[in-house]
Amino acid sequence: MPMNAPLRCFIAAMLLLAAGGSIPGAGAGETLRVGKAVPEAFSFVPLDIGMRKGLFANNGLDIESIAFTGDARMQQAMASDSLDVALGSGPAMAFIVKGAPIKAVAAMAGPPLLLAIVVRPDGPKTAAELKGKKISVSTAGSLTYWLVSETSRRQGWGPKGIEIAPMGALPGQIAAMKRGDIDGAIMDIGNAFELEKRGEGRILVRFTDIKDFHIHVIFATDTLIAGRPQAVRGFLRGWFETIAFMRKNKPETVAIASEVTHKDGEINARVYDELMPMFSDDGKFNASALTTLAKSYVELQLLPQQPDMAALYTEAFLPK
Repeated sequence: MPMNAPLRCFIAAMLLLAAGGSIPGAGAGETLRVGKAVPEAFSFVPLDIGMRKGLFANNGLDIESIAFTGDARMQQAMASDSLDVALGSGPAMAFIVKGAPIKAVAAMAGPPLLLAIVVRPDGPKTAAELKGKKISVSTAGSLTYWLVSETSRRQGWGPKGIEIAPMGALPGQIAAMKRGDIDGAIMDIGNAFELEKRGEGRILVRFTDIKDFHIHVIFATDTLIAGRPQAVRGFLRGWFETIAFMRKNKPETVAIASEVTHKDGEINARVYDELMPMFSDDGKFNASALTTLAKSYVELQLLPQQPDMAALYTEAFLPK
């Protein structure tokens, strides 16, 4: 009897496997360990959306997502070869000058729309009233630290006109603000909206006037770049396909973001409208933004002088 087509295909596949080959499309993708600087910020939700919608899998990748409690800890993980890719901040590019075995491979987001200075409901009414006030940040030398010092500088008080208190994780900062130990805290806009909704805080300063900036950058380890360049390209293709999906699908994006950030849909819908403009569609670095970052490294005392920014990033892996 003639052999039917499905049986012929099955036998051919078995012969291919016996010969040491593989069936196209079968099996898991190449594993990539990807770090998020913090677990619940909307900035890093594209990673979760790309995973759930199969956009990284379509590019041959199996993503292992790992969340940290700040950029510094994530950079340590990259240095110890515990991560392949990291979603971090622009200021973290300074670690490369200090010897971190990484390189920035894409400009993930531009203006710092994500963050805001929040005070108690009975706190200062304008930025001009922040002189001498104590505002908490995550860590010294962080993006949040720079934004508070930049606020002081723009008010004409120099970088230390506002007292900056590094206090680690956000829940502790919020608790300290409620107790009155500090006058305010800098936090992501989602948490700021939530505190306002509960009547426990008030947004005082947004950073919408800082146009030339890269608030977030995607990093890859030197080991990954040298050994698996196709994985870097696949990740960036999946990332920017995810950004395109998010722009076209607000309801689904908000639904997934609400699961990831543990905030209600109303708040995440507001966050979506506020933050989607900051995401880059192509990952290209902006010369003016790089200049601002270079200055920030000196102002934060991360580096003694401005570095050659061209040595800290590459656009070779961006989608064409």
